[in-house]
Amino acid sequence: MVDAILDADRPFPPGEYPVLVVGSGPGGLQASYFLGRAGIRHAVISADPGPGGMFRRWPFFQRLLSWTKPYAPADRHSREFERWDWNSLIAVEPELRGIQAEFMDGSSDFPSRPEMESNLTAFAERAGIAVRYGCTWETTRREEGPDGTAFVVGTSDGEYRCRQLILAVGVAEPYSPSPPGIELAVHYADTRAAESYAGKRLFILGKQNSGFELASGLLQWASRITLASPSPAKTSIETRSLVGVRARYVQPFEDSALGGGVDILAASIEGIVQVPGGLRVDLKRSDNGLPVSLEADEVIAATGFTCPLRDLPALGVATFGQSRLPAQTAFWESATVPGIHFAGTITSGAPGLKKHGIPSYSGAVQGHRYNARILVRRLAETAFGAVPEHPEVAVAALRDYLLAEATRGPELWHQKAYLARVVTVSPDDGIRDRGILPLAHVLDTDGPDAVAMTIEADGQGAIYPVVYVRRAGRLAEHALEPHPLNDYEGSAYRRDLGAILDLVAPGSSAA
Repeated sequence: MVDAILDADRPFPPGEYPVLVVGSGPGGLQASYFLGRAGIRHAVISADPGPGGMFRRWPFFQRLLSWTKPYAPADRHSREFERWDWNSLIAVEPELRGIQAEFMDGSSDFPSRPEMESNLTAFAERAGIAVRYGCTWETTRREEGPDGTAFVVGTSDGEYRCRQLILAVGVAEPYSPSPPGIELAVHYADTRAAESYAGKRLFILGKQNSGFELASGLLQWASRITLASPSPAKTSIETRSLVGVRARYVQPFEDSALGGGVDILAASIEGIVQVPGGLRVDLKRSDNGLPVSLEADEVIAATGFTCPLRDLPALGVATFGQSRLPAQTAFWESATVPGIHFAGTITSGAPGLKKHGIPSYSGAVQGHRYNARILVRRLAETAFGAVPEHPEVAVAALRDYLLAEATRGPELWHQKAYLARVVTVSPDDGIRDRGILPLAHVLDTDGPDAVAMTIEADGQGAIYPVVYVRRAGRLAEHALEPHPLNDYEGSAYRRDLGAILDLVAPGSSAA
């Protein structure tokens, strides 16, 4: 009887499964949800004791950078609400949508870390997502057989075999540079309780969001704070995008400008040396190359994280950059080892077009939740023979349908110039809605005439629809005008889009 209870508490014993998902953060939960809805048998394993992934531990000062607006101008259980809710996972069932808003106490539209963890736990429970917790991924190997390639995943509980492997393990392994004396610093992941820094002189290595999060949270405790990295820090207000330090962390900038005990330096670290009474940090200024040194009681390396890919590089999975992100196709499959897929923050390894230098938002929940849905649909079609539905769109309805997507479609707003609403046009098949697809895939693939609607931003504050048209094998890009209220359903937009659509679907402007 005891064994039966333990088995019920720990599903998915080692064995063979068509698909294995590793990770129980938002990426793993979202992938499992859509695999279940597609009827694809799979197992989910996680080293964690429960759902949440990195949100079980970070951010250190508890408040997220992503907002949820409980009283947004859309019903909480609708698809449209997703545009105002950056933290809930997505679902077919209305009762599983907008869950984050339930757990917010009204003190901020940025949920606290515990509120985010509660949101993900509730989604997993209500959606019936089973996970084998306390099961650590350790090794991976390939085996070739008469039926093709199988992956054998070694874990703390035993071996799992699968044909398709989905890794949703986050970008969660602390990274530190290697100047002399870096061992005298602690990483962001090991930051202590705030009050333990009372009266300390702190040096924070790194000027991204994590560095400014620590600076903001420790302002009332530390006697002096210095932040340094080789490049100047820019806020998201300056870049007019999510690139840069989020506006929530402007107080250290202000204190620095007003001489309030915060120094923000553009300098590279040369080394850290122990001296009487503390540490000496040796730097080289970025503007003139001259040396500068300062003393601190403690050094914290807010230098980011890397992907915990274990032995995958030895298996042939190519990686790039400081974060060791795996190189991926437009559908988040390893570019070098087919059959290995990625979900969650790792999907930022498929960069898309990066128009105007703006990357995808796949590193955050509001972006990668849509990637997971597309990934599973693609997997269902290519690996499990599912025949996707492509509803027909009447030519008279096409223009208004695409303008409504541009105005309210959350996928387009959260993944600007990265995901697109796509319709195809052919004499034999008519006008068909192909769903939300990666824009890079649409533009790189031959096929029937097509229209892809996106929302894009120029990095200068302008947000506007862009329509891509493939006609007779040629691509054309049409940018529509911005609107001060981001409403693209007015008569001017109907006129301009109708004229564009008439090129590929005659009659679109007649309605």
